[in-house]
Amino acid sequence: MWRSPVRSVLWRDDVLRGAVRAAQTLNTDTLTPVGSCSAPGKKWVRPSGFDTGLKAFNSLTKQKEPLILAREGIATWYSCGPTVYDHAHLGHACSYVRFDILQRILSRVFGITVIHAMVITDIDDKIIKRSWEENVSASVVARLYEDEFKKDMLSLKVLPPSVYLRVTENVQHIIAFIERIIQNGHAYATKEGDVYFDIQSIGDRYGKFVGFFTESDAVSSSNKRDSRDFALWKPSKPQEPWWESPWGRGRPGWHIECSTVASSVFGSQLDIHSGGIDLAFPHHENEVAQSEAYHQCGQWGNYFLHSGHLHLKGSTEKMSKSLKNYITIKDFMQSYSADEFRMFCLLSKYRSAIDYSEGSMSEARASLGTISTFLHDAQAYMKGQLQCLPVQDANLWERLAETKCFIQAALADDFDTPRAMNALMNLVYHGNCQLQPVTKSDGTPRSPAVFGAMSSYITDVLDIFGISKLQSTVRSLEAIVDQLTRFRSDVRAFALARQQDDPSTGAPVKRGPYPDRMPLLKACDALRNDLAPMVQTGCILRPVYTWTELMFFFCDFRIEEPTPRGR
Repeated sequence: MWRSPVRSVLWRDDVLRGAVRAAQTLNTDTLTPVGSCSAPGKKWVRPSGFDTGLKAFNSLTKQKEPLILAREGIATWYSCGPTVYDHAHLGHACSYVRFDILQRILSRVFGITVIHAMVITDIDDKIIKRSWEENVSASVVARLYEDEFKKDMLSLKVLPPSVYLRVTENVQHIIAFIERIIQNGHAYATKEGDVYFDIQSIGDRYGKFVGFFTESDAVSSSNKRDSRDFALWKPSKPQEPWWESPWGRGRPGWHIECSTVASSVFGSQLDIHSGGIDLAFPHHENEVAQSEAYHQCGQWGNYFLHSGHLHLKGSTEKMSKSLKNYITIKDFMQSYSADEFRMFCLLSKYRSAIDYSEGSMSEARASLGTISTFLHDAQAYMKGQLQCLPVQDANLWERLAETKCFIQAALADDFDTPRAMNALMNLVYHGNCQLQPVTKSDGTPRSPAVFGAMSSYITDVLDIFGISKLQSTVRSLEAIVDQLTRFRSDVRAFALARQQDDPSTGAPVKRGPYPDRMPLLKACDALRNDLAPMVQTGCILRPVYTWTELMFFFCDFRIEEPTPRGR
């Protein structure tokens, strides 16, 4: 049973306004912990609150857990945004589209309003390096690629978060956050101006995602107490951006920004945290350590969801800028559509690695084509334009009911979109089996209602996943072609009008089309030639045409100029 998107939007707006007001009223000098979180400890504690009826794979426990939210009908969700120093690539797109699908499912299928906050990392070593290469300020580089990222997400139909927050606009929050961690005995400053998190201060609670940590994993530094300690604040180097702090001029470390921003919006308790699997360690591990040290609790984030890597087929390495094995989103969109990429993502589990290739994209495109064809044929049957053998509508009604139950159960089981899509394609298959065209009807009763119900359900499911309503696209294209047909008919009629006797002299003139109208006839022929292949091959989603329209397209109506005698 799908939930009303209108109610979700109203809830989202109300809660978002409250969250933003809370963030804006925080005192940047005394960023005080808000709310409560579970008692200290390394073992995951099942939250108390609203049981959604779903199960989600929690990276903290490495198994599926019941998804329980702190507030009924509301999920607080934080995700790590991009570091904006270059164009986003398909590896980024895969993660963001997958989590966009999950959020749409929560909202549209299960009636959960998702309050989603995302940080934009707009100060970083890579951004600084890029600014030096381009001879512009780091802020110019960051704003350029932040805008590009947002445009890319829009082109992929990824819903924007409830709020974007930039690191550079939250530095005072970050400083206050670090000061609280120091006061709580979990961080220390060095004489060089660094501030490090003290891993030893939290004992064996470090390692929630990996379970262990070796000395070889750490970056050693002479001014650290322990090689595993990581930077909360870094002193600025010459020509680098900096902010004043109690430890001197510098800038935040990478991990601290997410802990601070998430806490400034959601307080001491977060329902869901998401990101790519490569961020689990050390980034999310360090986020958890910092946040629990600040809030003095044992479970800051209840569920961590991680998406699998995107690989180029034949490669075991993830797609990344550092490996220079990536395809930018802009380049990808020259060959494929946002809907095709979504289908590509839907056909695998969000937490699984996925191989990208022309073959896998062709499979996604073919799946969309199969659905489009069925929707078109079902529409034609309902209009009486497609004559078929008698339809076993009782079987189809039963299949439809079973599919609805199956898809609901699949989505409640860790958002299993491959199983859901398999069920949807199976429904399409059985619908196609019943649409067997015949040249003449035998007069048996028709069954348009069941195809209307199937079409409506299929387009609703695709809409939930963020894929355009293909049936409405078919109708729109049919209307466009109808208008072109009428326009071409009017133009041809005007161009073919025969010349009349000269009214002033009564002298007869040569009967035939006006010579100056011949270019119009040629333009009509060119339009027919351009449209004919689309009708023949189904490139316009196989729109329905009458026999008159088909004759209009394919019969040769050219008016040849007379060949002079003697040739």
